[in-house]
Amino acid sequence: MASAAHGHTPAAWTGVVISFVGFCVAGVAMIMPNVVLTIAGLAVVLIGGVVGKAMSMAGMGKQPSKNYAPASTEERSAVTAA
Repeated sequence: MASAAHGHTPAAWTGVVISFVGFCVAGVAMIMPNVVLTIAGLAVVLIGGVVGKAMSMAGMGKQPSKNYAPASTEERSAVTAA
């Protein structure tokens, strides 16, 4: 799993940190019974996911591996014919 660099990208770390801050805010707000702050914390969690996905789409996420490229039609037909 470590060779695949799962989650070791700026997009993943940024999304997780933003979401973690949102969870912390929402958790503290639940203890203080503050509904508005709880909803704001949950909104920050969702924003973390959106930011992580946007950064990944912008090229800061995991790049496709050349080792796991989909096989072409010719390669698939050669394997099935053998």
